[in-house]
Amino acid sequence: MHTPLAVLFALLTTVFNALATVLQRKAAGRVPLRGMGRGLFPALLRQRVWLGGMVAVAAAACCQALALANGPLSIVQPIFVLELLIALLLAGLILRRPLPPRTWQAAGWVTAGLGVALWAAAPSGDGPSAGFTRWLLATVSCLGLVALLTAVAARRGAGPVRAACLALGAALCYALTAAMLKASALAWQRGGLTAFLTVWQTYGFALIGVLALFLLENALQSGQLVFSQPALTLGDACASVALGMTLFGERIRTGGWVAVELLGVAAVAVGVVLLSQVAGAQERAAAAAPEPAADSRR
Repeated sequence: MHTPLAVLFALLTTVFNALATVLQRKAAGRVPLRGMGRGLFPALLRQRVWLGGMVAVAAAACCQALALANGPLSIVQPIFVLELLIALLLAGLILRRPLPPRTWQAAGWVTAGLGVALWAAAPSGDGPSAGFTRWLLATVSCLGLVALLTAVAARRGAGPVRAACLALGAALCYALTAAMLKASALAWQRGGLTAFLTVWQTYGFALIGVLALFLLENALQSGQLVFSQPALTLGDACASVALGMTLFGERIRTGGWVAVELLGVAAVAVGVVLLSQVAGAQERAAAAAPEPAADSRR
């Protein structure tokens, strides 16, 4: 286990994911809401800015694989709570949006909370992948919750409940995808390309990754970021820690440390909500100033 290398690649993953979020959110905002995914992807495929976002997604996947090959899920995935902060910074640069002062207050909450939570949890252990039975139970449990959340969202119109449910479903899929990606990366380390192509998790993370993207795109269209981002960010981190413990024998400190860990998570939640409010305000401001028609397909 090479924790510093894992942290470095996790941070690079966060940067690429943030860039993808900026580009995909820009593209999704140009497509009118027509229900659960009907005509969404064909419309997005016609926009070059969305395709650029997909390139960033691919780069993030490569960095994430390297991070997971060198460190535990319970360290790598929680680092991704920094994604929204980096997305706001990139949006400020790319879209020329000024950042209000409370952005830095929110950044302080997220950064301090993440540091406290990881320090208190002290994740350790990075064993081999679990057997098929445990993988099957974990996969069925995650996908069953995703199906339930999607069913609830399908019965609701655009708004907080639908956005949060779809975002939490996407978070569970992203956590499960990360676990499968880690198993595939470990197989690559053991036996190269042949081993990578012969483990079922390689195909599982590709399929579930598509599902996660579908849920995320619909969550972004279903309500303001303040409703979807906390569920996405914290759901991914918490589910990843649980899967790391279940599937790879990872450990975190318990006992009295749990209170400190929860305090860190609460600070992260406060920061994410504040950052989501900033992002939502910026999106509303951008919507009030439409882009020129000539740029509508970029």
